[in-house]
Amino acid sequence: MSKPILTIVVPCYNEEEVLETTIKVLDKKLTQFINNHIVSEKSNILFVDDGSKDRTWSIIYKESLYNSKVNGLKLARNVGHQHALYAGLITAKNSADCVVSIDADLQDDVDSIVEFLLKFDEGFDIVYGVRDKRDTDRYFKKTTAEAFYKFMKKLGVNLIYNHADFRLMSRRAVEELEKFEEVNLFLRGIVPLIGFPSTSVYYNRKERLAGETKYPLRKMLSFAFEGITSFSITPIRFVLFLGFLSFFTSILFGTYFISLKFLGETETGWTSLITSIWLIGGLQLIAIGLIGEYIGKIYKESKRRPRYSVDIDTLNLKQSLLGRNIGSNEPDHRELL
Repeated sequence: MSKPILTIVVPCYNEEEVLETTIKVLDKKLTQFINNHIVSEKSNILFVDDGSKDRTWSIIYKESLYNSKVNGLKLARNVGHQHALYAGLITAKNSADCVVSIDADLQDDVDSIVEFLLKFDEGFDIVYGVRDKRDTDRYFKKTTAEAFYKFMKKLGVNLIYNHADFRLMSRRAVEELEKFEEVNLFLRGIVPLIGFPSTSVYYNRKERLAGETKYPLRKMLSFAFEGITSFSITPIRFVLFLGFLSFFTSILFGTYFISLKFLGETETGWTSLITSIWLIGGLQLIAIGLIGEYIGKIYKESKRRPRYSVDIDTLNLKQSLLGRNIGSNEPDHRELL
C-alpha cells in the first residue's frame, strides 16, 4: 500500500528570527517520517509568506533552491493569518493526500504530527490538535481564551475547545473547505462544519522559540469579534431583547411618573431626564454599530473579491519544471529573491 503524500503548511509573517530553526526542525521531522515509511518521499513543507517586511521570504526561497522538500508561497500583500493559511491549504491540496497546518513559532508539538497521521490512516479526514494544558500562557491570555471558547459555545458555534489552527485535513476535506466561499474567514468555525469523520489529538503547547507573538491583545480581540459575528446572530438578538426590555421599562416608569403627577408629588429635576436620554442613546448607538458590523460583512461578501493574490509559488514551479528541460529562456531564480 502506497504511503500518503503529506504537505506541512506553515503561514509566516515577519518570522526571520525563528524561521531558520523552524525549517531545520520540520525538515528533520519530515525526513524521519519518510525514512520510517510513514509518508511518501514526495512529502514536502510549504511556507506561506503573508507579505512579510523582513527577510522571511528570502530565507524561504533560498532554502527551497537547495532543499527539495521545502517550498514557498509568496502572497502579493499581507492578508492576515487565516487567509494566508487558507492559501497554503488550497495550494497544497492538488499534490498532497493530507495537509497539516502549524504556526511558524513551533509552539505546537511537531511530534504530535505522527499521531495525526496514524488517525488519518484509521480513516479520519480531520484531526484536531487540542491543547491539553495552557501552562505556557499568561493568566490573562489563558482566562480570556477559555472564556472565548465557552462564550462561543453558548452562542451555538461549534468550536473545538482549546484548538487553534494545528490540524490535519485530508485532500477531500480541503476540497470541501474550498466550497465555503465567505470572505470573512474563521477557519476554527468553518472546519467543523465540513462534517467529515474527525477526532482530536492532545498535546502540550511549548514556549515560543524566538521573536514576538503576532497576536497582541488588539488582534486577539479583533479575531474573537470576527469569529462571533461570522457565525452567530445572537448579538443582534440580544440587542433586540435590550430594546424590548428598555421599551417595557420606560412604560413602567412612565406610568409611575404619571401617577405621581396626578398625586401632586412630582418635583422638577434633570437627573432622571438626562440619565434616561444617555441610556437610550447609548443603547441605540450600540445597536446601530452592531447592525453596521453585520452589514459591513455583507458588503464585503457581496464584492466577491479574491481572498489573496499569489506573487510566487515555488511548489507548482518545481512541479512544472520536472516534466521539461530548462532552457536559456527560463527566468534566473536569483531574480525572485
